[in-house]
Amino acid sequence: MAYDFKKALKAYYMPKQVPEIITIPSANYIAVRGKGDPNQEGGTYAQALSVLYAIAYTIKMSYKGSRKIEGFFEYVVPPLEGFWWQEGVKGVDYSNKDTFNWISVIRLPDFVTPSVFNWAVDEVTRKKKIDCALAEFLTVDEGLCVQIMHIGPFDDEQATVAIMNDYLNQNGYENDFSDARLHHEIYLSDIRKVEPSKWKTVIRHPIKRASV
Repeated sequence: MAYDFKKALKAYYMPKQVPEIITIPSANYIAVRGKGDPNQEGGTYAQALSVLYAIAYTIKMSYKGSRKIEGFFEYVVPPLEGFWWQEGVKGVDYSNKDTFNWISVIRLPDFVTPSVFNWAVDEVTRKKKIDCALAEFLTVDEGLCVQIMHIGPFDDEQATVAIMNDYLNQNGYENDFSDARLHHEIYLSDIRKVEPSKWKTVIRHPIKRASV
């Protein structure tokens, strides 16, 4: 049976609808960075997703071709994830999505090395004629975080984030955002097939012990 990150690592991908504190270990990703409204049809965000999935499935299906990757095992491509921020904005200003900065990512199995990643990029560029110049092999070590399962549209996330913040205040923690520690979302629903009220999104924030 193919390895499924969501099932094998439920603590990271399937939190409850109440906040919880968790330490997230380092992981490797396919990543594309960009800026702008993710809802723009044919925009940079949509283009980034096409690059991410093309590379992800090239690696997943490599065992059917001539490339034999050391340590390879069959797996389900993990869900799309994203790191988000807006310059000079505390929280999120959903009324001004053009100012979003984002890093869209898909997790990689541990057997994927930088050289395997570069091979996949070359394959996608050559065979699918997709420009993968912005794709990168990214390692993220999130460390101590608070996370929760958000149910509903993305624009309703602020109410869920408020619950997370209250939880932190009550338990002696505070948010620890920086250039390297960002608002993180994991998308568990296919928004093309599921109505917005039922979308499932993991929201994860970096935290630290509150200052005395």
